[in-house]
Amino acid sequence: IQRQESEGEVVEDGDGDGEIEDVEEDAPAPTMEEDIEVDDKLELLKEHKEVKMTKVSSADEFKAQGDGKMEEKKMNGCDVTKGKWVYDESYPLYTNGSCPFIDEGFNCGTNGRQDRDYMKWKWQPQDCDFPRFNAAKMLDLISGKRLVFVGDSINRNQWESMLCMLMSAVKDPKKVYETHGRRITKERGNYSFKFVDYKCTIEYYVSHFLVHESKARIRQKRRPTLRIDAIDHGSSKWKGADILVFNTAHWWSHFKTKAGLVPLSNCGSSSLVMINYYQEGNQVHPKLDVSTAFRKALMTWAGWVDRHINPRKTRVFFRNLAPSHFRGGLWNSGGHCMEATWPLNDTSGMEYPEKNRIVEEVILQMKTPVTLLNVTGLSAYRIDGHPSIYGKKPGTRYSSNIQDCSHWCLPGVPDTWNEILFFHLQSKEKS
Repeated sequence: IQRQESEGEVVEDGDGDGEIEDVEEDAPAPTMEEDIEVDDKLELLKEHKEVKMTKVSSADEFKAQGDGKMEEKKMNGCDVTKGKWVYDESYPLYTNGSCPFIDEGFNCGTNGRQDRDYMKWKWQPQDCDFPRFNAAKMLDLISGKRLVFVGDSINRNQWESMLCMLMSAVKDPKKVYETHGRRITKERGNYSFKFVDYKCTIEYYVSHFLVHESKARIRQKRRPTLRIDAIDHGSSKWKGADILVFNTAHWWSHFKTKAGLVPLSNCGSSSLVMINYYQEGNQVHPKLDVSTAFRKALMTWAGWVDRHINPRKTRVFFRNLAPSHFRGGLWNSGGHCMEATWPLNDTSGMEYPEKNRIVEEVILQMKTPVTLLNVTGLSAYRIDGHPSIYGKKPGTRYSSNIQDCSHWCLPGVPDTWNEILFFHLQSKEKS
C-alpha cells in the first residue's frame, strides 16, 4: 500500500532544553471542502439549534487491511472514536480569562482571534452517552495521586487544557501552584502543579522522542544524534506516577537537525532516511529509514515501561497523532489555516497514519496494559481549532508565511482529549 505523508509542521519557540531544532511535523491534511459561509452557518443554527458534523468513519475504515492491527478498546460497549461533532452553546468548559495556565502559543482569544465558534463543539460518540467533563469528580479520582504528561508540545497542549479544566472546581486558586515557582512558557519543559486540597499533582515533562537526544563525534565534529536504544534521561521523573499519558510523533520523519533527510533511492521509494542521526550504542547509522527508527525508539520506550512501571499502581495511556491542517503549502512555505472557522464536513481523504499503526503494534507486544487514546479521526475534522496567526500576541513580529496549523487553541480540541481520558478513568473506577 502506498502512503504519502505531507511534511507540514510549525516552528516552536522552544519546547525544552534540547539541542534539536524545534519544529513540529504532523500527519496528512484531510481533504478540504468548501468553507461554509457565515450566513449559512447562522441559518443552520437557527433552523436546527444543533449543528451536527458528518459521522466519523470507523477505525476499520481508516486502517489498512492486514495482520496485527489493534481495534480501539471499548469501555462498557462504547467506542469513543466513533461519533460526530455537535454544536453546543454550553461550551467551552472554561475561558481564556478564567484560566491562568494557557501559554501564549495556545491563547488564541487573548491574541486577537475574534470568532468563537471553534470553542463550541462537543464530541458525541455514537454508541453511548458521553459524560460532560466533571472537574470535581476528576479531582476526586486523582486525589493523592500524580497525573503526568510526557511528550512533545502537543502533550503540553493537552496538559495545559487539563489544568484549566480542573480549575473550575477549585475554591481557592491560591491553593494551586507550581512546585518550583515556574511560570508556564515555551522555554521550560518540566512543570509540576500541586492542588493542595486534593494532595495531587498535574505534571508535564518534555520529551520530543521519548528516547535520549544526544551527541556523537562524526568526522571530527560532535553532531546531534538520537539514541533510539536509550530512554530519555528524564525518565526518572516519570517513575512513581499514578497516571501516565505519553505521546510522540510530530518530531519524526522530517528535518530535525543540520544532518537532514534524503529520499531512499532504491526502487523509487518515497520513504525518507536520516543521515548520520540515529544512534544505537556507539554506532551512528549513516542512513536509517525514519519508520524503522520510530519503531526502534518505541520498543525502547515499551521496554522501559515494562521494566519500571507497576500496572497495579500506574495506569498508562498513549495518545496517538493529532493531524495538522496546512493548506496551500507546508509550514514554512505558505501553508495556512487562518480562514477556517468551521469544522470540515468530510475527512475521507485522510489515510490512517503509519506512525499510529506502529504505536498499536508495539503496544500489543507489551506486558504492561496501555490504553490507546485514539484522537486522530475525531481531530481530523477540526481544521478550525488551530492557532494559525493567533499563536502570538498582537504586535509581535512573525513571518506572514508561517502559521501554526499543528497546535490547538485553548479552550478547544485538547479539552475533548481530556474528556476521553476522564471517561476511561471513570470506566476503570466503576469496573
